[in-house]
Amino acid sequence: MWTDVCARCLRGEDRAPGCTMGRRQAGSGSVMLWAMFCWETLSQGIHVDVTLTRTTYLNIIADPFMATVFPNGSSLFQQDNVPCHTAKIVQEWFEERDKEFKVLIWPPNSPDLNLIKHLWDVLDKQVRSMKAPPHNLQDLKGLLLTSWCQIPQHTFRGLVESMLRRVRAVLVAQGGPTQY
Repeated sequence: MWTDVCARCLRGEDRAPGCTMGRRQAGSGSVMLWAMFCWETLSQGIHVDVTLTRTTYLNIIADPFMATVFPNGSSLFQQDNVPCHTAKIVQEWFEERDKEFKVLIWPPNSPDLNLIKHLWDVLDKQVRSMKAPPHNLQDLKGLLLTSWCQIPQHTFRGLVESMLRRVRAVLVAQGGPTQY
C-alpha cells in the first residue's frame, strides 16, 4: 500500500509554526514522502524530490525494492488510481511480475479502504505532538522519515486486521461513506 504526504509552510508563516502536514497547496515549499506497509513491516520512507510521475514511481518500486518487501512472492499489492499508478509502463512492469505479487484492482473514490491514509494521520499526530517542532523543511523531512519508522507494529497490523470490517461496511453502505 502506498501514498505520499506533503508538508507545507504557507507564505507569511515563518517556518516552524506554520509547517503542517496535508495535501500539497500553494506555499513556500513541501516535503513529499512515499512509503508502504504490509502485515510484517513498514517500508522505509522515501523522500521524493520531484513530482511523483510514472517514471519516478516506477523507479521507486522497481527491483530490488518490491523483492525486498515481498521476498516470498504471492503477495497482494494495493495502490490507488492516481495517474502515476495507472500509467501503461507501470502496469506493464506489474504484469511482468504477476507471479511475484498481484496488484489489487482498486475501485475509484474509495478512501474508506485506503489503509495507508490512516498511517499518514498517525504520522501527522506524531509530528504535531513534538515538543520542539522542525525549524525548516530539511528538519521536517528528517522528522517525518524518523517518525514514520517509529509507528508501532500493532498500529499497522490493526489496520490490516480491520480490512474485512471495512469492506463489509462499504458493502452495507452500498459504496457510500462509512465510519472508517
